[in-house]
Amino acid sequence: MLDCYTKHMKRIILLLVLLVSVVSKAQFGDLATVEFSVSSDKQGVYELVFSMKLAEGAYVYGSSDALITPPKLVLNLDSSKYYSPLNAWVIPPFKTKYVEDFEGNVTYYDGEELVVKRTIKSTVTDFTISGNYQAQVCNKGKCITSPYPNPKFQIKVGNGGNEAVVKDNQKIILNNIEVLNSQGECNYDFSKSVPEVKTFNGQSIDDNKDDSYWNTFILAFVFGLGALLTPCVFPMIPMTVSFFLKGSGSKSKGKFVAVIFGLSIIVIYCLIGTVFSFAFGPDSANLIATHWLPNVFFFAVFIFFAASFLGMFEITLPSSWSNKSDENADKGGVGGAVFMALTLSLVSFSCTGPIIGTVLVESVKVGGIEPLIGMLGFSSAFALPFTLFAFFPSWLKSLPKSGGWLNSVKVVFGFLELALALKFLSIADQTAHWGILDREVYLALWIVIFTLLGFYLLGKLKFSHDSDLPFLRVPRLVIAIFTFAFVVYLLPGMWGAPLRSLSGYLPPLSTMDFRIGDNIEEGGELCGKPQFADKLHLPHGLNGYFDYEEGMCCAKDLGKPVFIDFTGHGCVNCRELENNVWADPEILELLKNEFVIISLYIDEHTLDIQKPYISLFDGETKIQTIGQKNADIQKVWFNKNAQPYYVTLGVNEELLNLPIGYDVAEDKAGFLKFLKKSLSNYKK
Repeated sequence: MLDCYTKHMKRIILLLVLLVSVVSKAQFGDLATVEFSVSSDKQGVYELVFSMKLAEGAYVYGSSDALITPPKLVLNLDSSKYYSPLNAWVIPPFKTKYVEDFEGNVTYYDGEELVVKRTIKSTVTDFTISGNYQAQVCNKGKCITSPYPNPKFQIKVGNGGNEAVVKDNQKIILNNIEVLNSQGECNYDFSKSVPEVKTFNGQSIDDNKDDSYWNTFILAFVFGLGALLTPCVFPMIPMTVSFFLKGSGSKSKGKFVAVIFGLSIIVIYCLIGTVFSFAFGPDSANLIATHWLPNVFFFAVFIFFAASFLGMFEITLPSSWSNKSDENADKGGVGGAVFMALTLSLVSFSCTGPIIGTVLVESVKVGGIEPLIGMLGFSSAFALPFTLFAFFPSWLKSLPKSGGWLNSVKVVFGFLELALALKFLSIADQTAHWGILDREVYLALWIVIFTLLGFYLLGKLKFSHDSDLPFLRVPRLVIAIFTFAFVVYLLPGMWGAPLRSLSGYLPPLSTMDFRIGDNIEEGGELCGKPQFADKLHLPHGLNGYFDYEEGMCCAKDLGKPVFIDFTGHGCVNCRELENNVWADPEILELLKNEFVIISLYIDEHTLDIQKPYISLFDGETKIQTIGQKNADIQKVWFNKNAQPYYVTLGVNEELLNLPIGYDVAEDKAGFLKFLKKSLSNYKK
């Protein structure tokens, strides 16, 4: 008890000592002396040298992760229109040690002389360099700290020679092991000033479109073909086509009725898509796609669908709906064909409902007319066989007979629904930062699900509606082989294999606790520890920022162009490009060394910004989270709300190239050309 009390008192006394030293006007005395020099061996290029000589045994503190942190070595260089840095501060390495009094690790420099250099460029011969500094120099328990607030310095270059004028009578200029920018001296502020970046060289950025309509249509079309193989739909194909041909009086009329039937199916499903398109605008779609709450709801819905497909229960609509529709279908003719299409849609809902739900959920997440496109693709595939078999009735003989294999198709869909459900839970987990479904947990669940599917295909598992399997047919064996091969492919991912073909559907590699050979070299120059770096990460060991203003300030400080990455936790295409395109050695080298990366997460709803403001896009919404702010930036400047979206800017917020989306960036050559052209335009 006494030890605990003594420890707490020691902390309090130490903290008071640090506070007193900060506010006092102490000098560095005999602990340190500093010399400053400016030299130039090339017109317009200057080398700044800060030389700090330390007394024997003296040391300077750097950064710290300790509970109580000593004032660290900092130098902030003011922005100026008369000069620009050509590189970051060249700083010697600091040592690290654990300090019991601070209860953590601290970095420090204890050499005889601390020399820090930096190169700047100026277009004039007479100018003044200015900034402010902070430091604490210690020796044998004695510590002297620079005055509070941070004293400013001015360095005159040109007339009168190189003269160092330091305010507050301080004869010292210092630098931090982590070079920091002072936000008060950086004038980037999106909420107050909106630069004009909607054109580039007279060309509208909207001319460079990212269309995903074809992708949505094709994916939905495949789902529609899959729905045909369910036990609720497949047996209906020959029955319905026979009705057309026999009940219409002639083959030609039967074909006409079949066309009306097929078109009616398309119209019915497109109406559903239209309703969803109008119900969910761009902002609603983004919220649905990214917020943890709707994603948890979708996870529950998919689990519900999977349970139905696996035979736990059947999803049915009120029988009165289908009975009424069936009565009208018996009247024949065009009206009868329309009602027959409606009857088929209602009767087959127990099998098609989960598949339709999957298509709608994925398309609603994109927003706009995507739900309509999705339903058009699904219904086109769904209606196709009914129309084709009416024109070519002899094909009906080649159809396999209905049987237990149809229920097996349902069960397979059930396993797939289970696997897809985890994707929604993963998005919720990432956006809410729960940490319950990291990459290795996600992969472990997928390995179990697909292993069970493989055993089911081999007949080792049996569900309630399954028929006996006296022998294994070749197609079923082939599918089982591919399923087990997929499981084997997943296994190395448990130890950090990138699994690039699945990169869009798995949690990022950064969520793994352990990776064999995890020695990724970090790359990318920084001007200090970025905000939100404990929650947000870049792939491949890249360094960057997650706040627009902070990243722009660093870019100006370093004299580098900016690469803005509009992304999201739940962005499938973002992960795909990061793993397959960004990983290219030449592209990765450019991103590391030539650009300051600003990664703006659109779906980050848990991290708040320091200064809330009213949306510049609609003038009504209060912007409070960084996700809202990043979405506001993308909509206001670029009239976009889809990710990924890549923009390159100069330090004056001018476009360096036309922004690109997924359709251009998925091609490595196109992405590399985009980066090189941006860099070339910046240098010009």
